[in-house]
Amino acid sequence: MRLYLLALNPTDSVTEGFLPAAARLGLQVTVLTDQPDAHRRSAPDLEVLECDVRDFRAVVTRISTHRAPDAVFTNSDHLQTQAALAADYFGLPAKDWRAALRVKDKAEMRRHLAASGLDAVWSTELAAGRDPAALTALDVPYPCVVKPREGVASEDVVLVEGPAELVLRCKEVQGRRPQTALVIEEYLAGELHSIETLGDGTVRHVLGGFHTRLSPPPYFIEERSTFVGAHPEPVVRQVLAQLDALGVGFGICHTEFVVHEGRARIIEVNYRAVGDQIDLMLARLLDIPLFEHVLRTHLGEPLPADLGARTDGVALVAYPCARSVGTLTTAPGAADLTVDGVALTYRPLRAVGERHEVYGTNRDYIGALRAFGRNTDQQAVDRVADEYLAAQRWEFTP
Repeated sequence: MRLYLLALNPTDSVTEGFLPAAARLGLQVTVLTDQPDAHRRSAPDLEVLECDVRDFRAVVTRISTHRAPDAVFTNSDHLQTQAALAADYFGLPAKDWRAALRVKDKAEMRRHLAASGLDAVWSTELAAGRDPAALTALDVPYPCVVKPREGVASEDVVLVEGPAELVLRCKEVQGRRPQTALVIEEYLAGELHSIETLGDGTVRHVLGGFHTRLSPPPYFIEERSTFVGAHPEPVVRQVLAQLDALGVGFGICHTEFVVHEGRARIIEVNYRAVGDQIDLMLARLLDIPLFEHVLRTHLGEPLPADLGARTDGVALVAYPCARSVGTLTTAPGAADLTVDGVALTYRPLRAVGERHEVYGTNRDYIGALRAFGRNTDQQAVDRVADEYLAAQRWEFTP
């Protein structure tokens, strides 16, 4: 059976998660990408074809002139609609392309949730190239958040306190990304959480979620995510109702939300696996073939009623971040060790000798630490992780 996997740049989720899972399932994989050289370097034995994967018509043409597909899949935020349209064209199981587009476009997601009656968030859209001074005529609730309409990874997401700052921040983003439309929306109070779901269109499993610690404002860097085996049932019910309204229910999904005074409000829906190595941790934590289950849904196989997930694990993923501009001159290498029953996996995300700016986004990550334990408590995992990070050195030379 042949799986077409759409991708932009190589990611840990694909190279360490989905590609090994496809091999275990005996699938023949063809990667369609606009960055073929990068994928050939990361997986030299893989069939990689160059394609304008942002254009679903190019994807359909590339597949139809190659070999017949049994599944079309992507784990990219940017390619969900294209993969869904291509899969539907070939009559294959897929996400609803409307739902994929609806959650990728943050302005459309807000409009749709408001129309459903489930949640109304004040928001407005600033078209690419439009003068942000026009926003000062609106009754904007401050503080508010500026974000790219189709952004990811906290990129160009910033908290704004007043009209002058709003205009300034929008102009800054437009200077970096002139073709990008922006969303300005009210700031939603509450701590950040996520819920991870896996469905086949009929059965939907809640895999738990995470509680995420953010950097101080005005930016929203996700510095640490701690596993939560089960959010409170009323919270889960509210989030799932909003996902139902959005049409999200097929395959894997990472949904971020805040809870304030018992009310769960969605921040964004990433219609793919949680990234930044958290999905690798989740598969180990639950002790299930998570990536295989995801691929099987795209092959048309139903999910089992019970995934057999374990519930005796505690875990976190933490990210040391660059705090100053410069060249990384000192940093720890990759490590796998066990301390007091807690398994630690550290992976550098930036190479020594690499120059780094400070972005105020998840691009400031210079490493990822996964800490995991069974039959222990969260305090023990936190302590071991904190002690490991405190013993390491990351130095930047201006």
